[in-house]
Amino acid sequence: MDQTLHQLGGLLLGAVPTVILLALLYVLYTFIVHKPLGRVLAERRNKTEGAVERSRADIAAADARTSEYEQRLREARAAVFRAQEARRQAALQSRSKAVNEARSKAQGLVATAKGDIEGDRATAEAGLQKEAPALAQEIVRRVLQPAGAGR
Repeated sequence: MDQTLHQLGGLLLGAVPTVILLALLYVLYTFIVHKPLGRVLAERRNKTEGAVERSRADIAAADARTSEYEQRLREARAAVFRAQEARRQAALQSRSKAVNEARSKAQGLVATAKGDIEGDRATAEAGLQKEAPALAQEIVRRVLQPAGAGR
């Protein structure tokens, strides 16, 4: 057992430079490779995340501009619709006014025509009243006339 411990002690003594070399290699790796690489990766991550953040901000701004554009478009459409509605109302009022004027003109013409017809009727009636006795005599004469004498 002594021999085994002696061999084990020799192995440990031989392993000390390897352990020191390994520790030195670890320290050098940490300072030369790992820390600069970590800084570069952190910087890269920050730049990437910053670009993502800027992209999100740009997307949000684009969405806001799109919403604003859509709102302006809706307002423009509403204004066009209101203008069309106003023109339509004006056209309807103009048409209604023209119809009312035509109607009143037609009613005036009808009233004038009725007056003329009434005047003609009164004139014809007066004329018939004047001619009625003569016509009655003519009718009586023809009726009382013998059948073969007047033809």
